[in-house]
Amino acid sequence: MDQTLQIMLADFLGTFGGNADGIRCFFAPGRINLIGEHTDYNGGYVLPVALEIGSFLLARPRRDRLLRLADSQWPQPLQADLDHLTDFLQEPWGSYQLAIAHILQRQGCLLQGCDLYYHETVPLASGLSSSAAIELVTATALNRLNRLQIPPLRLAELAQTAECDFIGVQCGIMDQFAAAMGKANHALLLRCSDLRFQAVPLHLGDYRLLIVNSNYPRSLLQSKYNQRRQECEAALAMLQRALPQAANLAAITPRQFAATGAVLQDSLLFRRARHVISENARVLSAAAALTAGDLVSFGLLLNASHRSLRDDYEVTGAALDCLAETAQNIPGVLGARMTGAGFGGCTINLLPGSQIEAFQAKLSAVYQKKTGRLPSFYPADSADGAHEIDRALL
Repeated sequence: MDQTLQIMLADFLGTFGGNADGIRCFFAPGRINLIGEHTDYNGGYVLPVALEIGSFLLARPRRDRLLRLADSQWPQPLQADLDHLTDFLQEPWGSYQLAIAHILQRQGCLLQGCDLYYHETVPLASGLSSSAAIELVTATALNRLNRLQIPPLRLAELAQTAECDFIGVQCGIMDQFAAAMGKANHALLLRCSDLRFQAVPLHLGDYRLLIVNSNYPRSLLQSKYNQRRQECEAALAMLQRALPQAANLAAITPRQFAATGAVLQDSLLFRRARHVISENARVLSAAAALTAGDLVSFGLLLNASHRSLRDDYEVTGAALDCLAETAQNIPGVLGARMTGAGFGGCTINLLPGSQIEAFQAKLSAVYQKKTGRLPSFYPADSADGAHEIDRALL
């Protein structure tokens, strides 16, 4: 990390000028969701892990009202006036960062200008929540630089609002929550309806979690993500005729759904609801399996989750199906499934650490033959949530 920060510092000074006085460093993680897909915006449980890959940010206060943004992967810096941020929210790059500044000001926070230089180690458009990492590293930096004293959970809520209101993705809270509240060596069992959560230790022994990137980039704005939300809302409205006390789909148990699901005469809405309700139950079973150290049961739940996402929710696609189904048939692999919203992105795989190299070779060969592309691999090493990095590392 020291080398990364030194390169960032040189780029920062080359872009914005001046010297290193007053520059501070922040980090927010990407996330992998072990299980619990498309349950978050339905009020259900999720089980994310904050990752060691994420978004780094160098920040330096200014004495005016300008935000100047630059990124190691974007060719042109962006300059925006804090008094006219809505003029810049449609920019091809920088809109997520500016949406955070805008939502903070809408809350009555007084912000000063600053220079912000970003470097992402989580791959963009991969389903590992690069957007939430960028949002939370920005929110954490602005919170600290302006001495706002906003707690991390509230920053996560504000970041979610910014993405929904100003970016146009009607996302749940999971990604921002994981980026803000992550805990190393743990997953977070989060109930999205009320943000109650508990840390679940990751006792994997000789096994490892490995991320496989399909290298089919995804965009939630261009996918059917918002359509799935609308389908869930329609299914809930019908189910509430039989279950008026159900505040959301995840509040309905599998047993209740078996008794009342016939009110969903539309087969598509039936399948959408069945996924959410069954997936929510799988999350609780998965957390219990991890707590007990029962990795075999946990792996079987990963496989069942992928089948449900493929058949009932229809968000996997040929690339993710190839990766997950090939991995499931490799000896030693306990489980594999797509992770994230789908429509491209990544899978999560549970396998012996000693087999990772052989697993990568076999999976790559099959995937390249079927898709013409090579996958990328990342260890799913856990990390703490968004925080400031010791200035001495600069």
